[in-house]
Amino acid sequence: MRVKSRWTCAWSWLASVLLALGLSGTTTWAASSGDFVTTDTRFWVDTTGRATIEDVARVPADAIQALERPRSFEIDRGALWLRYPLPALDPARRWYLVLEGGAFTNRATLYTPTADGQWRPQEAGDHLPVSSWSHPDRMPVFTLEGSAGTVVWLRLENHPAPLSPSLRLQDERDLQLARDRSLLSLGIYLGFGLLVLFLGWVHVRLYGDRVFLAYVAYVTCMLGFQIAFTGLGGLFFWPNLPRWNDAAPALFMLWLTGAGIWFVREVSALSRHSPRLYRLATVWSLFGFTYPILYFFFLSPAAFKLLNLYGLLSVLLSFALCIWAWRKGEIYAGWIALGFLPLHLAYPFPALRSAGVLPDSWATQYAVLIGSALEIPLLLYILHRRAKDFNENRARMRVIDSTDPLTGLTALPVLLVRLHDAIRRARRSRQECALVLVELSNHAEIVAAEGRLMGDRALVVAASQLSSVVRDIDTVCRVSNTRFALLIEAPYRSALLAVLAQHIIAKGLAGAHPVPLHLSPRFRVVTLALPDRSGSAPIAEETDVEQMLQRLHRALDRLEPKKVVLHLPLPTPAPAPAAASAQTA
Repeated sequence: MRVKSRWTCAWSWLASVLLALGLSGTTTWAASSGDFVTTDTRFWVDTTGRATIEDVARVPADAIQALERPRSFEIDRGALWLRYPLPALDPARRWYLVLEGGAFTNRATLYTPTADGQWRPQEAGDHLPVSSWSHPDRMPVFTLEGSAGTVVWLRLENHPAPLSPSLRLQDERDLQLARDRSLLSLGIYLGFGLLVLFLGWVHVRLYGDRVFLAYVAYVTCMLGFQIAFTGLGGLFFWPNLPRWNDAAPALFMLWLTGAGIWFVREVSALSRHSPRLYRLATVWSLFGFTYPILYFFFLSPAAFKLLNLYGLLSVLLSFALCIWAWRKGEIYAGWIALGFLPLHLAYPFPALRSAGVLPDSWATQYAVLIGSALEIPLLLYILHRRAKDFNENRARMRVIDSTDPLTGLTALPVLLVRLHDAIRRARRSRQECALVLVELSNHAEIVAAEGRLMGDRALVVAASQLSSVVRDIDTVCRVSNTRFALLIEAPYRSALLAVLAQHIIAKGLAGAHPVPLHLSPRFRVVTLALPDRSGSAPIAEETDVEQMLQRLHRALDRLEPKKVVLHLPLPTPAPAPAAASAQTA
């Protein structure tokens, strides 16, 4: 089993690493195809957001600044204008300007001059249905037309998040290849995520553990966030819902964070170790689920910064809670902290990119995607091992509760249940079973001569001897300090009880190591065939198994000292029909 577990762990790690490498390789290739032209542009910020393309075209050249490096712009409700002069392009190929990482840009409009001196707009952005974009895709894509030196303007709006524009010049072939490879990698990721989600739900049904339910909620929010963040949602799932497309990345991010803290709360067993931390984690998680209402009501840069701050603090809080629980003895909480590590290391990248601290690149765009591809299967494997160990421990506890700690025999409550069921089966099948009470009569003598330890050994020897004289289907139970009960299951003939009693007596007299031969176990036996049809026992006694056992105890207490075997009244054979008729006559 351990070898199997090691192989399972190895395969989980290998699958995760291969998936992450595939995603990173594909996204790197997709990002590197074409020419990065962001720094070839100049920018002008319209703080009012009301300037038209004609107004911008008349802006003095000295008011338009060079974009020397990728940077972030906090424009609030204004607009960012990027001026891009077209280089010499091969007229035999179609050329496109791609706004990378712009799946959740509110509005992006490219203005291209026409031959009659007008401007031709191409629109995209999540304030528009993706189906109405000039070129529906995961991110805004615009057709470029014109000769070398032709100036095009790109107008960008985004509220309340800052803008970090990243422009790439691609021909049709590179664009299609990049599109195909990115969709393939994202499809693999989502398929893998859905498989893990299914396995998580199977574990919910299998173990009934709230931790797996929290894990399923966490993975669901993770998949939803990735679908919204990468633009797949707007392209395939909700192409005609611009409001939802605009809100989905922030919503899923908050729900993901709240579900993550809920998951940590459950896996760390905070309710058992610290009710105060449990309440803190609960409130923090609920904030992530309810903050979207306030966020979209007070849509502002401050609300966006609070969103990012909540996410970053949640990363620190989840890791701290796992480490704290690990120090309190929750071993698997420490493993969960390590499982979180790939995502925790990747989580700050998109937030810092949005804040303008880091430049826009494939690493900042897809860091969370790759981190989650490593994290999700690792967490599932850790939870599987946790649930398996917990179930094994519960099984051990159930065994301890159902067995005698000294002899390993069945405990009394189990015997009573089995006795009740055996009587019912015997009545249905019209067959007999039996109940035998055996006493180790010389236990006090053994203790007086050899001590308490030898007395306990004698009880263990007696348990072993009694187990050897019955069948596998029968039950041997220690019902008191020196007394044992034997449940002989049907079918069993009452005439064989005398033979069984003799075997028990002889087994004790034969002696056994480590009890000295002169102190061999001596047994006294009382037997009762069931169901008792002799008429000596009331009906109530036949149905109340505890009273039935007490009946045997009383009989053993009244047994004469020199007598070692007592058979309680056996069933009286029913008279033959003919004989009964003769008596009646």
